[in-house]
Amino acid sequence: MERLSAFEIFSQIMIQFTPVWIALVVILVLSVKFRSHLGLYGKLFDSPVGIVGLVLMLFWLLTAIFADQIATFDAIDQISGMKNKKPGWPVRGLEGQHYLLGGDNLARDVFSRLVQGSRIVMIIAPCATIFAFMVGITLGLPAGYYGGRMDTILSFLANLVLAFPVILLFFLLVTPEIRQEGAQFEFWEGHIWIASVPNIIALVLFAFPIVFFMALWISKYSTRPQTLYVLSGVTLVIGLWAYLGLVFRADPLGIINNILSPNILNIFVSVVFVNSPTVFRIIRGLTIDIQTRDYVAAAQTRGERPWYIMLWEILPNARGPLIVDFCLRIGYTTILLGTLGFFGLGFSPESPDWGTTINDGRKLLSLYPHLALPPALALMSMVLGLNLLADGLREESLKD
Repeated sequence: MERLSAFEIFSQIMIQFTPVWIALVVILVLSVKFRSHLGLYGKLFDSPVGIVGLVLMLFWLLTAIFADQIATFDAIDQISGMKNKKPGWPVRGLEGQHYLLGGDNLARDVFSRLVQGSRIVMIIAPCATIFAFMVGITLGLPAGYYGGRMDTILSFLANLVLAFPVILLFFLLVTPEIRQEGAQFEFWEGHIWIASVPNIIALVLFAFPIVFFMALWISKYSTRPQTLYVLSGVTLVIGLWAYLGLVFRADPLGIINNILSPNILNIFVSVVFVNSPTVFRIIRGLTIDIQTRDYVAAAQTRGERPWYIMLWEILPNARGPLIVDFCLRIGYTTILLGTLGFFGLGFSPESPDWGTTINDGRKLLSLYPHLALPPALALMSMVLGLNLLADGLREESLKD
């Protein structure tokens, strides 16, 4: 077999991404067809910048979903004779198989690692941002609405976390020594339960999504007990299942354990912990501003409860800035994950995440640029897409 030409490499890569192209076209066609019923998302198609951002974001999301079908080899497979091979190099002993983007310094397929690395980013960045928003919303709404001592204490704690340099904070949370030594709790029978610092943080932070949804349902459906019981029951079942899996690694179905390894779970917890104070400050500021509006005063006059006003009057009217910040925060988290991988913090050495791959390739960048450039371009394109999407959403939200 001969090495593939540049055109053949490009064509083969496009073919490998066939599931992504099909799904992308279906999503865009359906979105355009029903755009009038899709609110702010539908209006996004009036913004060229927003469309470009949406396409880039959907591309990497779908790549993560179809990663197993797209990748040509396993991300950690090493094939003899493929060390530092150039893009398009034929695989010895496998007829018709090539390393489309070449091999790395451990003879692993760069293309497959690139594709599998997108899954790590798309699991941690959006999910951790969602959790951080739930923590920030649950604490920021009452802090801004009630003010006083509650606001002072919560704001002080948020500022305390934000005062730490981010990389230093991550170093303290994800290094093996911190995870292994942890903190000790002694019970009356003399038994000692050892919990790592990330586990203690997870114990607190991962309870907030349950609290958020329970407060949401109770404040809205307190006069409709049947609906309240159903929604509360579903929330508690799903929430406790996720809580047990995330905090105690006791998922009875094994789904969370398969998706999030201990290393990735520690990074997930750390990202939520770092992002929550910033979201808290944004929510608090928006609440202080919006609670002076006439519709909030009207709800207070009707005798609505404070949590109803916060969750169903103030929060929906803050959705524009929050959606924009959500997209930007996913981009920041993506860069942060790349930085952590680049410095070897948290991720295992064989991890296909983009930061680790860039770090592995930079050592031979002058000789083999194909090792570090693909993951670097992938990271750049995803963050660019999220920033453009945020710009498009901001542009359209200002028109409301």
